[in-house]
Amino acid sequence: MFDNLSDKLERAFKLLKGQGKITEINVSETIKEIRKALLDADVNYKVAKQFTDTVKEKALGQNVLTAISPGQLMVKITQEELTNLMGGSTEDIKLGGNPTIILMSGLQGSGKTTFSGKLANHLKTKRGKKPLLIACDIYRPAAIDQLHVLGEQIGVDVFSDRENKDAVSIAQKGIKHAKENGNSVVIIDTAGRLAVDEQMMNEIAAVKAAVNPDEILFVVDSMTGQDAVNTAKAFNDRLDFDGVVLTKLDGDTRGGAALSIKSIVNKPIKFVGTGEKMDAIDVFHPNRMADRILGMGDVVTLVERAQEQYDAEEARKLQKKIAKNQFSFNDFLAQLQQIKKMGNIKDLVGMIPGVGKALKGVDIDDNAFKGIEAIIYSMTPAERETPELLNGKRRERIAKGSGTTIQEVNRLIKQFEDTRKMMRMMGDKKQMAKMMGQMKNMPGMGRM
Repeated sequence: MFDNLSDKLERAFKLLKGQGKITEINVSETIKEIRKALLDADVNYKVAKQFTDTVKEKALGQNVLTAISPGQLMVKITQEELTNLMGGSTEDIKLGGNPTIILMSGLQGSGKTTFSGKLANHLKTKRGKKPLLIACDIYRPAAIDQLHVLGEQIGVDVFSDRENKDAVSIAQKGIKHAKENGNSVVIIDTAGRLAVDEQMMNEIAAVKAAVNPDEILFVVDSMTGQDAVNTAKAFNDRLDFDGVVLTKLDGDTRGGAALSIKSIVNKPIKFVGTGEKMDAIDVFHPNRMADRILGMGDVVTLVERAQEQYDAEEARKLQKKIAKNQFSFNDFLAQLQQIKKMGNIKDLVGMIPGVGKALKGVDIDDNAFKGIEAIIYSMTPAERETPELLNGKRRERIAKGSGTTIQEVNRLIKQFEDTRKMMRMMGDKKQMAKMMGQMKNMPGMGRM
């Protein structure tokens, strides 16, 4: 979502490239470009001005080390200030009640009901909780149906009372139901409107007073920019919420809400929605987001997502197969499935430092593995387990069966064989040591 901002900040830092030291003149020029980039990203003017004033003050107050160029120093200061602007540190959701009561608030169309489902799924799968969703949107019948569909999809119970038109009463009955059925967390989905109005505010304030929630989250569509920040302020004045949830961060948006909202309402961003799937939810880390904005990637989140899919027992089995040169297309397919579970492919690639920028504008389809899967699924079980069986005739049959060409089948088999050789070599310590010894003799390698 921050592609345009990242590009403009990069151009701003280039103004300091080649400069021997930081001066009032060259910093002022860079700061002016940074402020312009923030305003173009729909960041609140006061926030942008205060931010750039702080960066300028810190830059002029520091001596540039011989190992760091002025441009690098400016990136470092900007990264630190972006982190502070978005909250400084990660703020966790409060889960102390019995049951913990979480009240969701926000305008209609912000993704509140969908996020309620995502949060329930997150608390169930990542925190080991037993959540209950309560449908308190009494004005939009589709909201109740939507919540039931989401609940069924993620295996979480939903409490609703379609005949009841009193949101407070529904919330209280839902909490009673949760206590009777051993639910450790209750998530109350409330009504939204197309704009802030008194009736909606009175109703959600009444629900808050009746159930005394442990956590109130304000859900906002990040694509609405400054409007999102203004709405957040109106809700906070009435509800004094605990945290913000930014949805639709995967959209083509300028990112102003993410950068402004903490300064305006002084409440942390706790979660972000990054896609349509029920697992497309991330805890918000200000420092990681700052890194991504500045094109530094987000390796920590990438590793965390990989660890979530990591199965120690399966890894041990795979290691043994690699050592015996028995790595098969079935194993290869299993690895692809693991990567797909980690999330949106373009999002994952963007977490690798430098790669996201290099692939800017390149459309990476989430179905990028479909062709590979079609080829593997067109093989017989014996062929998948023993790739050596794949002669010319078999390859022709696989190409026809998978709707691909013989060249594509050959290319995949060649890549698979190369991968297998490399895996075998990495598992063979003697072979690895020999290869490293040979590399020492290559020009320039001895100095490394």
